[in-house]
Amino acid sequence: MPYRTTPLVNDQVYHIFNRGVAKMPIFTDKRDYTRFLESIYYYQFQGPKPQFSQLNRFKDFKFENNKKIVEVLCYCLMPNHYHFLVKQLQDNGISEFINKISNSYTKFFNTKHSRVGPLLQGQFKAVRIESDEQLVHVSRYIHLNPVAGFIAKDLKEYIWSSYLSYIGLYANKIVSQELVLSLFKEKQKYEQFVFDQVDYSQSLSLIKHVLIDEED
Repeated sequence: MPYRTTPLVNDQVYHIFNRGVAKMPIFTDKRDYTRFLESIYYYQFQGPKPQFSQLNRFKDFKFENNKKIVEVLCYCLMPNHYHFLVKQLQDNGISEFINKISNSYTKFFNTKHSRVGPLLQGQFKAVRIESDEQLVHVSRYIHLNPVAGFIAKDLKEYIWSSYLSYIGLYANKIVSQELVLSLFKEKQKYEQFVFDQVDYSQSLSLIKHVLIDEED
């Protein structure tokens, strides 16, 4: 694995993202998305715990009694890539979290689709969040991905992100949204904060798409 030039530090928040090899889809149906979400929840916690493959037999296991190595603040899964906002709680927590998710999901995906080889494009990318302003803007960017990418017309229709939890429409055990929402007086203010940028994010996405095509 390539050496990471930017260290991942405890108690710091990072924007984590990666995409499929050669921009290939990494989620093809509901089961793919659901399996990835299950792994996000599972690999936040240290052991002892049931093996991931045996989770259905231990539905009542209280993961909350175990310490976390990371705290997932928000996420969005797109057909060929993913985004997280993650706070590292333990040494090497983010690397362990992402690597275990990636290895587990790649094995699942390759078995399901009768393929071999890497699924994700090398080492995941990580950008440290340096201010509250950056934190809320990156969370908005992550949550806007489905409309910016023209995957959904309405964010409330897209179930593969933490946005519905942020606006109070869905209880999501995966995310810890308190840090971001503490910067707003109420959830409705966050919803408006995101909604105000929908049209702009779609325009920007169209421009970036043209530029990328020209460069290719």
